[in-house]
Amino acid sequence: MVKGAMKTIPKQNPGLFDYENRMKKLEEGPDPLARLSVRIAWEMFRQDLERAFEKEAKGPGGRPRHDVVLMFKILVLQRYYNLSDEQAEYQINDRLSFQKFLGITLSDAVPDEKTIWLFREILSKTGRVKKLFRRFERHWSEVGLMSQEGKIVDASFVDVPRQRNSREENEEIKAGKVPESLRENENQLRQKDVEARWAKKGEEVHYGYKNHVKADKTTKLIEDYAVTDASVHDS
Repeated sequence: MVKGAMKTIPKQNPGLFDYENRMKKLEEGPDPLARLSVRIAWEMFRQDLERAFEKEAKGPGGRPRHDVVLMFKILVLQRYYNLSDEQAEYQINDRLSFQKFLGITLSDAVPDEKTIWLFREILSKTGRVKKLFRRFERHWSEVGLMSQEGKIVDASFVDVPRQRNSREENEEIKAGKVPESLRENENQLRQKDVEARWAKKGEEVHYGYKNHVKADKTTKLIEDYAVTDASVHDS
C-alpha cells in the first residue's frame, strides 16, 4: 500500500444471506414499486386475465405458461418506466427491485421479450388492455396512490425509415389515402408506411410517430397514453 493512501473497504465473499439482506434494504428504501406491491390488490385482475387466455390454454404436455398476474405486472412496469419488450426482459433480469415487485427470485425464469409481446397482443385483440388499466388506475386512486396536484403531459418522437415516394404519392398519403400505385402492388404496399407523417420541432425534422403520455405529477405513474403520427401537436 502506498504510504498515506486512503484505505478502502475490502470486498467480501458472497454469503448465504446476502440476497435476503439486500432485498430487505430495498423494502426499507423509497421504492415506488414497493407501494404498488403492498397497496394494489393484484388478485382482482386474475379472473379477467384468465378469461382472456382460456382459448390459449394448452392441453396436457404443453409448455407451462407464466402466471397471468405476473405478466400483467410486467405491462405495468413497461408503462411506469417506458420500456420496450426487449428492455423489459433485460431490466427484470438485471434489477432486484423489479424481481421483488414481480414476486420472483434469481432462480425463477424471466419471461422473454416474445412472451411479453404475445401476452399484450392477446389482451389487445380481446379489447382488455385499456379496460384492465382503467380498473388499475381507479384502484390506485382509491387507495391514495394517485395525487390530485397536477398532471404531466409529454410527447416523444418515434422516427421510422423515410419513404421514397413520388410527389403525387405523397400528396395522396398526406390526404389520408393509399396511393393507387401502391394498391396495385401488395408486395410494395407491405414495405410502405402510409400512416407516418413529417414534423418539425425547432431545427429538428422528424418522420414517423409520436408517443403521448399523461402522468401523475407526484407518483410519475402513467395514467394514459396515445400513439399518433408525428404531425399531431404535443397538446
